[in-house]
Formats: sequence, structure tokens, C-alpha cells
Amino acid sequence: MDVQMRVSVELGRSSMSVEDVLALGPGSVVELNKLAGEPVDILVNDRLIARGEVVVVDENFGVRVTEIISPRRRAQAMGR
Repeated sequence: MDVQMRVSVELGRSSMSVEDVLALGPGSVVELNKLAGEPVDILVNDRLIARGEVVVVDENFGVRVTEIISPRRRAQAMGR
């Protein structure tokens, strides 16, 4: 199958007040809910399918897959 799907990697999440968002500028740091070294979530079309660790490939970021969500959970997440 040659179907294009959007793949994204979620490093973490944060909640911020509108005031804090409006105060963001160059050099601002947004603290996330995950610790350094924790697995990141790999999503396909906004659905969790795997977890992995951030790696550097040449000068780019990449993700090494460390855990695949079970086929049943993946199918459920994809809406099947």
C-alpha cells in the first residue's frame, strides 16, 4: 500500500495560562510533563502506535522505536 499518513512524535505536554502563552518570546522555556530520557510517543494520524527514544542522525533528530503498541490496540486507535 502506498497511502500517505502523517507521522508525528510527541515529546511531552504542558498546560499554560493565556497570560503565560502571550508572554512567550525568544528564549522562553516551556516545561514539559516528561523527564529527559523518557520514551516519546509516536503517533500516526494523531493515534498512538508506538513509543521510542530520541536519537540524532547526522544533524537531524530521529526516533528509535522501542515499543510497538499491540496490534489490537493499534487497530482500535486507528478506528477499526
